[in-house]
Amino acid sequence: MAPHRRGVVDHPLGGVVRASPRSPRRQRRALFTADTFERRRRMAVPLSRELRGRFHRRAVPVRKGDTVRVLSGSFVGREERVARVDRRTYSLTLDNVTLKTADEKMKPLPIRPAHLVITRLNLSDPWRRRALKVRDEDVSAEERGVSPEPVPATPEAPAEAPAPEPEEEVAPEEESAPTEPTPPKPRTHRRSAAAKPTSEEEAP
Repeated sequence: MAPHRRGVVDHPLGGVVRASPRSPRRQRRALFTADTFERRRRMAVPLSRELRGRFHRRAVPVRKGDTVRVLSGSFVGREERVARVDRRTYSLTLDNVTLKTADEKMKPLPIRPAHLVITRLNLSDPWRRRALKVRDEDVSAEERGVSPEPVPATPEAPAEAPAPEPEEEVAPEEESAPTEPTPPKPRTHRRSAAAKPTSEEEAP
């Protein structure tokens, strides 16, 4: 390869490749003056092992609707859907990943793409399916972003009411003959022992 000449290097297979500047000042300037296409390329997120074997790629530019897993920070291990991609600040926000502010409000927490890994791709865009060389038959409904249609419930036949059980006939109770009321006993007045006359008093 030819020596460095003002950031332009001749490629051995033909063509010209722009070399990355070694100066940190120039790297920061290239980072913040990049156009939207370069920012999209810089915001590529690595794929999980399952997706890497399926699509034969190591990283894909992230977009809204992808499902990612957080690799570091207080939300490590969480798998959430990408809610917004901000190319201006090179960050993105996820669903249910928020931060409480000083006035007790919930604010989306911006995360860098370097702290994420993609676990499910949003393949609703046909251009992205062509870029990844995916056939339409191999794309599931979840990857298309279409919720499965609910199966209409079949009306069930009304259950037959059980036949009423025959009531048992209760034999009428025999009326007992009226009993005559017993006459009250006559009250007898008994004299106390002090009122009884002694034999000495009866003698003259």
